[in-house]
Amino acid sequence: MSLPITREQAIELLKSMPQEQSDMNHYLETEAIMKALAKHFSEDQEYWAMIGLLHDVDWSLTKNNWAEHTVKAEQILKEKGFDDEFIQIVQSHGYGYDEIPGFKDKQRTKKIEYALIASETLTGIIYAYALIRGRKISDMEVKGLKKRFKEKSFATNCNRELIKEIEKTGLELSEFFQIAIDAVKEIAEQIGLV
Repeated sequence: MSLPITREQAIELLKSMPQEQSDMNHYLETEAIMKALAKHFSEDQEYWAMIGLLHDVDWSLTKNNWAEHTVKAEQILKEKGFDDEFIQIVQSHGYGYDEIPGFKDKQRTKKIEYALIASETLTGIIYAYALIRGRKISDMEVKGLKKRFKEKSFATNCNRELIKEIEKTGLELSEFFQIAIDAVKEIAEQIGLV
């Protein structure tokens, strides 16, 4: 599937808005995990990676007004030449939230949508786990991540049910954790981990 902008242009788009470093880290982590999932599923890696990178393209503009989150993304992405399907996939990670009235009753139905919501939510647990390990991800294992995943008091804002949506792709949770850990390890330096 062809994309209207390059990865470099997508990074520039994100940096053209007032971004927190933690948010940029989240975009890069989601991009890495989505790319790894695309490889696993024999899907278009560049396309899935771009979905991951730009899934929160409007976050810096909407984080204080959740009702607009993923809604404003449509205009931003349209102006860059993205088609309706790409935009809809990006917006799908806002489905089901009471805070986003327009998407409250919508449901994800595609493999890529399940992958996106699971990936972008799991980044929070992986990063938090790395932080309590002295920013270390190089030797992180699925067993330890799984333990943290089961601890409801750990990274409480990461909705475990959303992460479990990966199972709708046919992927087991443990396998997903391994793919995600390996993907984030590859970009550890870029996001301040070791």
